[in-house]
Amino acid sequence: MRELVEVIAKALVDHPEEVEVTQRGEGRNLVIELRVAPSDMGKVIGKQGRIAKSIRSVVKAASMKDNIRVDVDILDK
Repeated sequence: MRELVEVIAKALVDHPEEVEVTQRGEGRNLVIELRVAPSDMGKVIGKQGRIAKSIRSVVKAASMKDNIRVDVDILDK
């Protein structure tokens, strides 16, 4: 799941070299933390959070296949 979030985020931002994705958690519950440059936060979140919601929806759909629960947190550096 970490790789999926990383690919999506790097495609959206102007500074893909500053994208950091970490994964923590065990078993069936994972938390993926996405960090981007401050100037790219708006691109990752989108108007009214639509892009962030879409990222979470794609990750949720992919995680259903493995029967796990994944939360995506978007953090600034």
